[in-house]
Amino acid sequence: MKIIQTDVAIIGAGTAGLSAYRAAKSEGVKALLIEGGLHGTTCARVGCMPSKLLIAASEVAHAASHAVPFGIHIESLHIDGREVMGRVKRERDRFVGAVITDVEAMPSEDRLHGHAHFVSDLVLQVGENVQVHASSIVIATGSVPLVPGVLSGLDDRLMVSSDLFDWDLLPDSIAVIGAGAIGLELGQALSRLGVQVGLFGARGHVGPLTDPALISSGRSIFSSELYFEPDGEVIAASRVDDGVCIRYKREDGCVIERIYSYALAAVGRRPNLAGLGLEHTSMILDSGGAPQIDSQTLRAIGPPVFFAGDVTGAFQIMHEAVGEGRSAGRNAALVAKKDVIANLARHVPLSIVFSDPQIALVGLRYRELPEGGFVVGEANFVNQGRSRVMLKNRGMLHIYAERGTARFLGAEIIGPSAEHLGHLLAWSLQMGLTVDTMLAMPLYHPVVEESLRTALRDAARKSVAPPPLLG
Repeated sequence: MKIIQTDVAIIGAGTAGLSAYRAAKSEGVKALLIEGGLHGTTCARVGCMPSKLLIAASEVAHAASHAVPFGIHIESLHIDGREVMGRVKRERDRFVGAVITDVEAMPSEDRLHGHAHFVSDLVLQVGENVQVHASSIVIATGSVPLVPGVLSGLDDRLMVSSDLFDWDLLPDSIAVIGAGAIGLELGQALSRLGVQVGLFGARGHVGPLTDPALISSGRSIFSSELYFEPDGEVIAASRVDDGVCIRYKREDGCVIERIYSYALAAVGRRPNLAGLGLEHTSMILDSGGAPQIDSQTLRAIGPPVFFAGDVTGAFQIMHEAVGEGRSAGRNAALVAKKDVIANLARHVPLSIVFSDPQIALVGLRYRELPEGGFVVGEANFVNQGRSRVMLKNRGMLHIYAERGTARFLGAEIIGPSAEHLGHLLAWSLQMGLTVDTMLAMPLYHPVVEESLRTALRDAARKSVAPPPLLG
């Protein structure tokens, strides 16, 4: 048995793991990066980048098929699924290759390939012949797609998002189960590329939106473009000849039944803890085997083991994984140096869905706001100048401000350029700006960002008005 001694062992060479490795090395300690699967981050291989490549193709197809209002007539439109997926895979492989190049540039003694599991608190077995003894450990093993049990009998007709990006051709039809960020993005993109799509949600959700007015707007918008059942549950799914049969019970009790070539499980992702052997440590685990983690330091309750990225189950977003990896790697190094660990400095919450219209959430969500202590500044994109110019005039923007002080609290958006509006608002929130300070910022004309001024003015007016009488 070969024994490797190191200061910090990092399990997982994805976004969080790579960030943890760099942070640990910057503290001057020995660090060992262990990867048991394919190199290349979730973002590059099966997440952010290939999904945006598919969405980019769908946007071109949609623009071409909706050019008539601009006076542009395209006589015929042919979508070649093989060529679409060919570009998705080529560019995906390029992004993955860039990550692999970075890993291969690391010193060979800092890299180890093999599946790691705990033998004890600070001893890892890697493969059959290597043991790693560390002063501290970072777990950054990412996440895996959730598959509802009701879909388990669909065999090779059941897909998860990572399967999709290895397709050679586009299917004739697909049932997308889940109307969160993944389901909305992939369902709409496939629909615009000529695939017959059924999008089946639950509890009326539209992506991550929580504001009732925006949810209503989103349901109307997406239902006008593809078959969308937002409020109910899949009660059965079975194999049929060359496809699947989905039985869905609506909230009103009505049961519908539809046939598709495939089903795509898009209900979210869960921490990838399988095979780590956490039960062999002194960590405190819940009934499902998940560890208790200090959200401030990312340290497990018990031994000096830190968690970062999707595996925490908290913020499964790339920029959060980078920050968590940096914090976990630094803290693991500080433990090895017998120094005091530090709390994680988090960014303000920022989530974006790359549907059309886009969705963005910043800071406090509507459902998190203090009852009676806030006002809503509203802007509607229907008559917003630049949005109408581009025929992108759908959706709404709600800004939340503290009643009385006009302190900016958060926002929910469904509309054009939400990815950019969301960043402006997130930066403003992180800087602690008030609505009045934000209104003093320059806004060019004509731009979609002028919608921010409309909503901010509305919030400023309402924040100084007396609260409405109840009853």
